[in-house]
Amino acid sequence: MKKNAKDKLIGIVSLGCDKNRVDTEIMITHLQKGGYSFTSDPSKANIIIINTCAFIEKARKEAVSTIDEMLEYKKIGDCEKVIVTGCMPQKYLPELKKDFPDVDVFIGIDNYPNIVDIVEEAYKSKKVITKIGDASSVPDAVNRVVTTPNHYAYLKIADGCNNYCTFCTIPFIRGKYRSKPMDMLLKEAKYLVKEGAKELILVAQDITKYGTDLTGKPMLVELIRNLSKLEDLKWIRLLYCYPESVSDELLEEMQNNDKLCNYLDIPLQHVSNNVLKAMNRKIDKNGIISLIEKIQKLPKKIAIRTTFMVGFPGETEEDYNELVAFIKKYKLTHVGFFEYSKEDGTVAAKMPNQVPEKVKKDRLMNIINVADKISKENRRKFIGTTLEVVYEGIDYDKELFYGRSQYQAPEVDNIVYFKSTTLVDVGSFYEVKITRTMGDDLKGERASEKFRVY
Repeated sequence: MKKNAKDKLIGIVSLGCDKNRVDTEIMITHLQKGGYSFTSDPSKANIIIINTCAFIEKARKEAVSTIDEMLEYKKIGDCEKVIVTGCMPQKYLPELKKDFPDVDVFIGIDNYPNIVDIVEEAYKSKKVITKIGDASSVPDAVNRVVTTPNHYAYLKIADGCNNYCTFCTIPFIRGKYRSKPMDMLLKEAKYLVKEGAKELILVAQDITKYGTDLTGKPMLVELIRNLSKLEDLKWIRLLYCYPESVSDELLEEMQNNDKLCNYLDIPLQHVSNNVLKAMNRKIDKNGIISLIEKIQKLPKKIAIRTTFMVGFPGETEEDYNELVAFIKKYKLTHVGFFEYSKEDGTVAAKMPNQVPEKVKKDRLMNIINVADKISKENRRKFIGTTLEVVYEGIDYDKELFYGRSQYQAPEVDNIVYFKSTTLVDVGSFYEVKITRTMGDDLKGERASEKFRVY
């Protein structure tokens, strides 16, 4: 066995959302600076770190299954230490310590920058180590190692949440909303762009609240304008904009700023006033309709991505039908659905009139079918148009290149397949004329063989 902990190979499993990915990247950065090396093969890893998500039951089950799987490498691989980090230990530490006595270290969300010291401590101590803070920090991520392709990176601009939706555990796991100082973000962004990122994707639990805790007013538009000054940055994309905070100033910036993608991720959750009120959402049905109609009337097309929850406690057939009617009428670009998950410690978990599992599943399947038909209709509208597409890879089976337009976020949306008679470079942008739909995706041909470099 190697004597020096820094000679050990580290394997990392990152679960959950893109916000979690940034936290994982922070750990990788500190470990790399600390002299550690990495492997993607868990059987060869001496130290395995699992960064967990605990947002809903499905995520927790995935985390538990992954911890079980990684602990097996203590028996059949080279693993000496298993470290569990993130939302699960932050919220469920007693349960995890009881269920997984062979885990060596449990780390909450405040201790990612201290990972090197914690790993070294794990090799000196024979006891289980726990490092759980009060979810109040905003770690510096300057010079961060990215795990995405070089041409795009996530920029986490805040952590925590003050909205306290009755179904959500995030405020109890991640703490109060806290914005990362703008100077820190701009340094991080400058480094990411210097390293090759041409698209920065702004993320937080609610990016539209950025700056309210620092100055008493939203500073998202100011941040966007400052980021837009980075010469080699091509796109800025916005994820997780709460509907009540999507301001006219933000929409105007989207119309006038060529670097700001015409794309808004707005988690609406529902449209029935009864359900919205029970969820403790800060907007009603009329407010949602007003916002969507305002966006859809703007001169420049804006792709709207959203998610809806079905089966929330007390959701009646009438409430559900309101949601279906809304989806049919407004035909949003990208729509996702999930069933309500009863989360311990939330207000909704104690509400009467919990919807039976079968009803939830039936409603989910039905509404997905409705939305799929609308999505096909939306995709057909792109036929004959020309989109600027960032090239991201080759599908050898289809013998086609593929990439994304400004209307498509990575990993969650559909893609654009295209042909080109000349070579294309990953991370470069090309004009693609859409000729047809292809399943859930679009297909086209390069409209110009002129090479585009950004």
